[in-house]
Order: sequence, then structure tokens, then C-alpha cells
Amino acid sequence: MNKFEILIDFLKNNNYSFKENESLKNHTSFKIGGTTPLFVSPKTEEQLKEIIDKCKEFELKYYLLGNGTNVLFSDNGFDGVVISTTEKMNGIRKLSDTSFECDAGVTLSAVCNYALENSLSGFECLYGIPGTVGGAIITNAGAYGGEISDVAIEVKHIDNNGNFGSFIGEEIDFSYRHSAYETNKFTICSVVFVGVLGDKTEIKAKMTDLIGRRKDKQPLEYPSAGSTFKRPAGGYAAALIDEAGLKGTAVGDAEVSQKHSGFVINKGNASCSDVLKLVEIIKQKVLDNSGIELELEVRVVE
Repeated sequence: MNKFEILIDFLKNNNYSFKENESLKNHTSFKIGGTTPLFVSPKTEEQLKEIIDKCKEFELKYYLLGNGTNVLFSDNGFDGVVISTTEKMNGIRKLSDTSFECDAGVTLSAVCNYALENSLSGFECLYGIPGTVGGAIITNAGAYGGEISDVAIEVKHIDNNGNFGSFIGEEIDFSYRHSAYETNKFTICSVVFVGVLGDKTEIKAKMTDLIGRRKDKQPLEYPSAGSTFKRPAGGYAAALIDEAGLKGTAVGDAEVSQKHSGFVINKGNASCSDVLKLVEIIKQKVLDNSGIELELEVRVVE
């Protein structure tokens, strides 16, 4: 038996949810990517720790996947184990009138809806961001003047030695599109949030306004990974791309959205190769035109 076969036997014998030879197109918002030999959905923090430990023991590559909204998988797929937190680890637990804890796989929309039902403000800016709690913490996701760092007070994790622990407050090291987890590569298990008691009608109105703005300005009708590039200092990627005359530029079915130049979209059957070639064209033309080097926000996994 090879390492994958031994691991599959272990998963079968220990009540894991998993799929073999799974297409990664089905698990990313870009709808791009090849297959993975093993796609595992742990049900608990203990199973999450256990599957990571097994991958290390068998020297198998692994990748932790949330909702796949900021990920571009290779056309050749991923020749290791993809561990999904979003399918099973998606519980929300009330801690007090103003605080609650979410598993890493909870979607940001679910977080916002929970906050709304409990009349908690501070989460509205996250409504409509199509990711999960875990991924949002890693990149300090945000929009419309707010970030997840405004409401996240504790992050519980598994460190690189397999130990459970947590970071509180400044230990999380939030900054623009960054947290400690971007560099330390710890595995996020859950997050404690705190909001401010507010008026449910006002909270709902703000959420409705922000989702309306997203639909008006963003190409949500096409698969994409959201904003393709990070915001450069002193400007906006979309404006720089517009100024370089790149709106509508395409490589295969990958195209710079004509609705919002900050998005590279999949018009139907774009490949990872198409997207990466287009990204290089964009970066070079923006650099030539403005002298500014754009930095990719989308995570490329090969």
C-alpha cells in the first residue's frame, strides 16, 4: 500500500468525511483547477489536528481550504491532501450578549446574519465578502472602510508543532491585508468576535446598502477570486489598470472585467495558465505606465 492508501484506510476507520480524485473547480469561486487525490472535510478541531499530523507523518503535502474565494489552483491540480474546513466546521456559539465564537469554516455572510439577528453592529462591512472566517483572518479581509480586525478579538489555532493555542488582541498582528497567520502558517480553528449592540433596522439597512453597491460595481455574474491585486500605496489597482488601457484585455477565457478592472474573471473555461499569463500582462503594462508594481492578492496553489 502507498501512503495515500494507508491514509484512506485510516480515514475510513475513524469516521472522516472525504472524497478521492476530487475536482478543485468545484471548491473555488474561480471555477478553475485540476484534481486532488484526497479531499478531506474534518468535523472537529480534533479531526483537523489529526489529519494534519497524519499528513506530516506520511510526508504528504496538504493545503487548508476554506470557501476557495481567494484561491487559484493549478491546472494540474494539487498532488497532496486538500483539507476543507467549510463543509463541516461551521458552527456558531453565543458567548454573551455582544460576543460569539465561530468555527473557521463559517462564511462571512453567516457571521453577518448572526450579528444582525442579535442586533450587533460592526460586521456590516463584511457582508457580501464571499469567504470564510479562517481565510478572512489570514488576510484581514475588509471592504467599505472596515476590516475583520475591527471585530475579531481572539483567534484559536493549532501551531506548527501540533499544539492548540490562541492569539488575543495585538498578538494577531493585524495590518492591511495581513495578520500573523499569513506568515506563521498556523491552522485557524475558530475566532471570537465582539460587536456593539445596535438597532436591528439600521444594521439591516446598512447591509442592504453595501450588498447593493457590490452588485452594481462588481462582476458577480462571473466566476472570479474577487480583487485580483492588493491595493498599492497611494492608489487603487483598478484605476491603474484602467489608466493602462487594459479593461477587457483577455487571454483565453480569462478577462479583465469591463465592469470593474480590479477583477480578472472567468468567462467560461479559463485555465490557471490563462489567468497567470493575463496577470503578467497587467503587471507589466501597469508598471510601464505608472511605475507602480502591482502585488497579487489571489493565492496561487500548485
